[in-house]
Amino acid sequence: MTNRKLYALLDCNNFYASCERLFRPELEGRPLVVLSNNDGCVIARSAEAKALGIGMGEPYHRCRRLLDTHQVEVFSSNYALYGDLSRRVMDILGRLEPEVEVYSIDEAFFRLPQGSPEQIQANGRAIRATVRRQVGLPVSIGYGPTKTLAKIANRIAKKQPAHDGVFAILPGRNIDQLLSTIEVGEIWGIGRQSTRKLALRGICTGLDLKNADPAWVRKMLTVTGARTQLELRGTPCIDLEAAPSPRKSIVTSRSFGRPVTSLGDLREAVTTYMTIAAAKLRGSHQKTGCLQVFLTTNRFRADAPQYADSRAVNLSLATSTTAELIGRGLTLINELYRPGYVYQKVGVMLTDLQPDSCGQGELFVPPESPKNHELMTALDNINHRWGHDTMRYAAAGFTRPWWLRQAKKSPAYTTNWKELPVVKAW
Repeated sequence: MTNRKLYALLDCNNFYASCERLFRPELEGRPLVVLSNNDGCVIARSAEAKALGIGMGEPYHRCRRLLDTHQVEVFSSNYALYGDLSRRVMDILGRLEPEVEVYSIDEAFFRLPQGSPEQIQANGRAIRATVRRQVGLPVSIGYGPTKTLAKIANRIAKKQPAHDGVFAILPGRNIDQLLSTIEVGEIWGIGRQSTRKLALRGICTGLDLKNADPAWVRKMLTVTGARTQLELRGTPCIDLEAAPSPRKSIVTSRSFGRPVTSLGDLREAVTTYMTIAAAKLRGSHQKTGCLQVFLTTNRFRADAPQYADSRAVNLSLATSTTAELIGRGLTLINELYRPGYVYQKVGVMLTDLQPDSCGQGELFVPPESPKNHELMTALDNINHRWGHDTMRYAAAGFTRPWWLRQAKKSPAYTTNWKELPVVKAW
């Protein structure tokens, strides 16, 4: 494995749980879980909560007694806080390393020149210390000749405290011995179905997959599996993405916090979700040529009548103007609404996305006014500076009783002036 550069993966440890602890230091060492939208199920657990046997995705109502018995701290999901802290971590990494790919909200790959084991360890410790000092979150870093091996190294760095959060798989080292201890289902890119196929062939570890017949691997696991095998052999096949791929669609949807029966509540929800989707659209410097609204009742309620439908409309001129999209969305929800049903969810989807710098005009349709762009820029700047929903369209409502349940939500410590942490000196 002759490779002049190493790949690395930075992963925030128990990210959502660590974000909740950041402004509640008294929770350090105590079990903690974070719930999904509407406080439905567990989506994040601290190490202490995992040790209690609380499963990922477990419904809250089923494990509530266990949580109460062990005095587990429970939080509703706070995505504004998590997103802002993620941005801060990624900004720091971008200042420290020139080649960075943000992979998810709590993970980022980066690439650096190959150095001695001592230099690599020092690099990892320096990044961890900088993130901890400037943001306050713990991270683990794994290094490897390929992204797949870096992912394995990161898992070892996180799971084995002896490595102090940094582990490197370096060329020339005994990688085979390490791969023999890694279950094939734990390898990045190998899902459950692939794991079952490999097990039938007697391939149970990373080393087994590395040494398997390449033709068989490509046939059974397609080109994705073939790339994974090459990466385990030290041949880079998955490069860094310097920029995120353009979105192909934007979907905004939530389950209601309480049953909804009125058209007024549905119109408020569509307005709210369309506002969110339009802001995302402008944030990715795109506009949409088609929008869809969908509506559904609770299919798990056998005692209630069921209804689900959707409507879509093609736009003569692609746009990212919130008011235009809201108007079209409200027309569609008026067509979809049927009285006599109890609705569980409504959502909006924007498709036919294209760069906002270009677009095909229409001969008999006047072009969009430049004032729309100026208005949307002002709206986004105000909400970015002063907090989400500082300015919003009146059609989104004010009390919004249908909004998702967040009974245990922590404050938006870093993105809302009214919820900043307060320090008292005596």
